[in-house]
Amino acid sequence: MAFLSRIANDVQLMFRRPPRQQYAALCYRVKKKTGQLEMLLLTSRDTGRWVVPKGWPMPGKLSHEVAAREAYEEAGVRGVVETEPLGSFGYDKVLKDGIQVPCRVQVYALEVSELVKNFKEKGERSIEWVSCEEAAERVREPELHDLILAFAQRMTAAPAVLQAK
Repeated sequence: MAFLSRIANDVQLMFRRPPRQQYAALCYRVKKKTGQLEMLLLTSRDTGRWVVPKGWPMPGKLSHEVAAREAYEEAGVRGVVETEPLGSFGYDKVLKDGIQVPCRVQVYALEVSELVKNFKEKGERSIEWVSCEEAAERVREPELHDLILAFAQRMTAAPAVLQAK
């Protein structure tokens, strides 16, 4: 039986397509009074799970520009986005027809400087500012969890950056 299971698994792997590419923004801010680092999370429109703003490639836009655009459209935030990715994570996106598509998401840090009142997906999602530890606990994807904690560590390892804000 184990042999048949292995063959079935191998056949599935042969027909599996490579992951589709997406780009995401890890939106953060540093509270002026306390110097506390906070992350922005929002709920997905379909499952209600906690996620970061992300989307598909856009013609004529660089990957970090796509991440910034998604942050604006999904959460109403603007700021300075880094041009180098922090890392990436994988997940399976469930499409409207129920098909699961493996995705690889490249993540860019975005320091939020502006929150707008009206944006494309306002009212379609819940949005919350939380500590990095809380953000890491809320997301379901293990690689995103690790990325959030690594980013928090990077930011706290540079106290001059936090104090200058």
